[in-house]
Parts: sequence; C-alpha cells; structure tokens
Amino acid sequence: GIKWMSSLEAKFEDAKDKKPTAEKLERLRREKINRFRNQHRINIQGTDLPDPIASFDQLQQEYQVHPKILENIQAAGFHVPTPIQMQAIPVMLHGRELLASAPTGSGKTLAFCIPLLTHLKQPRNKGFRALIISPTRELASQTHRELVKLAEGTGFRIHMIHKAAEAAKKFGPKSSKKF
Repeated sequence: GIKWMSSLEAKFEDAKDKKPTAEKLERLRREKINRFRNQHRINIQGTDLPDPIASFDQLQQEYQVHPKILENIQAAGFHVPTPIQMQAIPVMLHGRELLASAPTGSGKTLAFCIPLLTHLKQPRNKGFRALIISPTRELASQTHRELVKLAEGTGFRIHMIHKAAEAAKKFGPKSSKKF
C-alpha cells in the first residue's frame, strides 16, 4: 500500500532512520580537515597523510613532544603554528619523507627541528646523531641559532661545523674517522 504523510512527518521519519555511520563520520572528519587546509592554504599530496595540527599544544597530546621543547617554543613567542608547521610537523613525526616549499620567514626551520629533536628523544653520548646540511653559512648559522634556542634545557648539544680543520681541533684529531 501507499503510505500518506505530510512533509513534516517525512522529515521526522527520515531523521529517525539516519544514524551516523562510521563512513559518514569519517567523511565529515575529512571534509573538516580539507576545509582547514584550504583555509590555511595548505596544499598536500600523498596517501595516508596525518592530519594537520592547529596548535602547538596538540604536539604534547598527540605526539608526546618533550614539554621543555614546547616551553621553548612559547618562550620564543610562537603561539600558533604557521601553515608549513601545521602540516609538516605531523608528517615528519609520523616518520614520513617530506618535500616542502614555503616563503622565507614562514617557519620551515622550526617545522623540521621539532620532529628532529622529538625523534632523538633524549641526549646520549654517542657522537653526532643528526646532521643538517645547509647550502650557505648564513642559513647554517640561522639553523644553529634556532636549534640552540629550541633545545635549551633538554641536554642536547648543538654544534655547527663549517671547516673540517676546525672540527678536528674542536672534536679531536680522530673525529673524522669516528663520525
């Protein structure tokens, strides 16, 4: 038979039948993330990508970033991550490779230094454990300066080597063989 009802009754009947399914909830979550990325002009490609972060506090909650590092970020005056930091930090904390492009002054140095220190977890007396190669001495100095500020109070020792002869004097003559 035919069931007759008003449009108001039909809407109520439809609402009863539509329970949020896992697929629908996931689709809504994806849409929200895509709106966030579009709002911050974050363009990303790849598969199984981690969600961007909206605040530095999420790094503590979701990725167990050292509290002292987060304290140093706040002390440096960074309260909200920049778009490159929003997406690049989670990608690298998931151990994924990244090729990123952003304008000068957009926070790229901080975006790769936070995951670097997080992956190293804690200082150890095992020689050099991470190496950052910079194309210019000025960029190397800037990276060194930012890393020193970021790692303050964590026990990490940050060094800048720009001449092999000076490195041998500073770290010992056998350092080139050791590292």
